[in-house]
Amino acid sequence: MKIIIIGSGLAGLSAGYKLCKSNEIVIFEKDAEIGGMAASYCQDFAGKKYFIEKYYHHIFRSDTELLDLIRELGLEGQMLWLKGKNAYFVDGKNYPMNTPAEILRFKPLSFTDLAKLGLLVLRIKMINDTTSYDRINAKAWILDTAGKSVYENFFAPLMKSKFGENAENVSAAWLIGRVKIRSDRGKEGEKLGYLRGGFNSLIEALVKDIVAHGGRILQNKAVTEILIEDNKVQGVVADRDFIPCDAVISTVEPKVLDTLTKGKLGALQKTLQSIRYQGTACALIGLDRGLMKDGNYWLNIKADVPFGAVIEHTNFMPFEDYGEHLVYVTSYFQDKNDPLWLNNEEEVLDSYLKGLETMFPDFIRRDVHWAKLFRRMDTAPVYEQGYLQKVLPFAPGLSGLYLAGMFSPTNYPERSMNGSVKAGFESANTLVKNILISKTS
Repeated sequence: MKIIIIGSGLAGLSAGYKLCKSNEIVIFEKDAEIGGMAASYCQDFAGKKYFIEKYYHHIFRSDTELLDLIRELGLEGQMLWLKGKNAYFVDGKNYPMNTPAEILRFKPLSFTDLAKLGLLVLRIKMINDTTSYDRINAKAWILDTAGKSVYENFFAPLMKSKFGENAENVSAAWLIGRVKIRSDRGKEGEKLGYLRGGFNSLIEALVKDIVAHGGRILQNKAVTEILIEDNKVQGVVADRDFIPCDAVISTVEPKVLDTLTKGKLGALQKTLQSIRYQGTACALIGLDRGLMKDGNYWLNIKADVPFGAVIEHTNFMPFEDYGEHLVYVTSYFQDKNDPLWLNNEEEVLDSYLKGLETMFPDFIRRDVHWAKLFRRMDTAPVYEQGYLQKVLPFAPGLSGLYLAGMFSPTNYPERSMNGSVKAGFESANTLVKNILISKTS
């Protein structure tokens, strides 16, 4: 079978990896780089060449499918499990948030509020099925279960940095999923995984395997239409060329899929149009000196700055791997009218650097070796109340069309690299299953 995959992110590459052994695979990627949100930037500093992700990533112990894939590709020897120190910046001070004892010393909350927060986290850990929480408003649920102070002084800044003006519309299901991922820590704090050499190693290994089995990956090649006739996929159009195929796996954002299919997905069209995505403006900065002297990796922020988090990569991974300190500064935005999207790179970077100067008195711009800004409009869905009804199936009912991505069931109620790998696998498995059924019927 000839199978076309639209998009070379983790979902698309994972699907291609599963299918390439017994099928002809062609992956179309509109950008120059392969990897989607997991794509890397190649830096050469002082004669030392290394790869670093454009958007920060790490692995959780629960990422079963991703870890299995890493082992299958022979990359297990590159895996490191390291302590990623977390803190919360409030009123000009960093509060460590790694262990239960440190959280109990979070002064913006009273002892009573801390007890309420702890009980809320324990309650969340016991929730196995988030279905009933999908239509419950996260803000209202926190207020009901933990009170106003816990919401305003702990959750509200985090949710605002994540969803901006949509923060008060997200579901309790998303909140539960998010907390469950990040609360798996013992007395010593949270251990996170990372591939030495970066996740570029994973992307390259997937590409190598696909190509070794005859697959092709076409970069700078955008699909402009999925051609559908008589409720069946005939092929795709790219650069005005028609490429026939037996099946298509689309990993593109839902509204883009609606455009590609020319509204031919029937009842699903309304759902595609209703799923809202948000963008990310993520700066990657090379520094002469470390930014967070207390060794924090991840810093959540409650402050008047134009970003919601600071991630110091070299407080997690060894400095020696890079020869310079690396810091991510990131913010989400909701539409194309946001200054984070409209303003040029220099303006956004300047605003971020000013924010760092406000937060860190010892930070000086002379320490900056270089700074790059990476932006995307399709970073992630906004997990609003009722989002579960919008989760897209792996097979939407049209013959020959399959879907995989951040909109898939495996990325609900919170997205992850593991969820995208699972989405690619599940989409591929669904395709194979449907083919077998058609052959026997």
